[in-house]
Amino acid sequence: MDIAQEVKKIAHRARETSSQVARLSSAVKDRALGLMADGLVEKREFLLTENRKDLEQAEKEGLSTAMLDRLALTEEGIEGIAEGLREIALLTDPVGEVVRMWRRPNGLVVGKMRIPLGVIGIIYEARPNVTADAAGLCLKGGNAVILRGGSEAIHSNRAIGGILQEAMEKAGIPPSAVQVIPHPEREGVEEMLKMEDFIDVIIPRGGEGLIRFVVENSRIPVIKHYKGVCHIFVDATAERSMALEICYNAKIQRPGVCNAMETLLIHQETAPSLLSLIAEKLQKAGVELRGCPRTRQILPDVKEAVEEDWYAEYLDLILAVKVVDDIGEAIDHISRYGSQHTEAIITANYANAQRFLREVDSSTVLVNASTRFSDGYQLGLGAEIGISTTKLHAFGPMGVEDLTTTKFIIYGDGQIRNS
Repeated sequence: MDIAQEVKKIAHRARETSSQVARLSSAVKDRALGLMADGLVEKREFLLTENRKDLEQAEKEGLSTAMLDRLALTEEGIEGIAEGLREIALLTDPVGEVVRMWRRPNGLVVGKMRIPLGVIGIIYEARPNVTADAAGLCLKGGNAVILRGGSEAIHSNRAIGGILQEAMEKAGIPPSAVQVIPHPEREGVEEMLKMEDFIDVIIPRGGEGLIRFVVENSRIPVIKHYKGVCHIFVDATAERSMALEICYNAKIQRPGVCNAMETLLIHQETAPSLLSLIAEKLQKAGVELRGCPRTRQILPDVKEAVEEDWYAEYLDLILAVKVVDDIGEAIDHISRYGSQHTEAIITANYANAQRFLREVDSSTVLVNASTRFSDGYQLGLGAEIGISTTKLHAFGPMGVEDLTTTKFIIYGDGQIRNS
């Protein structure tokens, strides 16, 4: 069987299974999620062995440090993936929830009920944890899922997928509810994007190149984000130690992820006293700073920022820095150069905090907290299927509710329409 035929067969099985998954009780789904978590922990040595195969090949091919970081599994990381599945099991099941009801003048009672999306296709790079996170969230939301990870994680993804399918069978769920496309070739993606009769939505996770390829070639609706150009604005009233710690965490903790800070904006009134302290702390950790002319007046040794730096998602220990006149200029800069991902303000001014929350048009906006919290697990979603920076049909970190839609339900007592 060639790749195209196998992908079509996988998609056909997913469509056939999706109606069964939609009818599963909460108890069955939650038991399966628990068994999935247990299986990953019990077989962690096998997972680490398979992951090492991917890492060795990735190093030979010269993948970036950021990609290697996303690819690597550890014992602690596997425990975290399992815990994420257990967290999903604890979430309220959205399927069947009636989110609103109202009565019409003619006596009809109208409501909206949550239902699964159906079959979800996930296309992603490097991160093997996505295999488990996506499977768990899709199952909880009553969906079948087709997973196509990148070639760099093929051994890890096959191993995780097999463990998850074994767990589902133990719980009485058809293993075709979660399927991993076993082929690393690009042809598998291309065929998957043609399956509009079988797949309801595509969610890509990875670099901008992958996501643009998916958007340009898909016959299926796509929920996407291209990149994370995340900003922190340090206001004039920012508390000094808070600003230092938040900026350090947002840039240093894990620079290769989409919610890391890429641009620092700092108010002109606090820049002369605070910017050098922030710079010193970041530079000691190996961060290269690229600054605007006013930044370089305070920090003459930093590299000059060019126009491309304001658009850049570095995913590395590089940070663009700009001194701004006020909050209005900070918001204008974010509007022009941002990617609608995540922005934060550090301030003691309530009015400025509220203005930032209202006027910044990004999917996650924080006050006095690190951009690193733009993450489904951190926000109480159990895990996330991805972060959407488009407003249809979700915006921001996507949890299990975002893998459902609603249908109208109507109760009548004999009403007929006369006009």
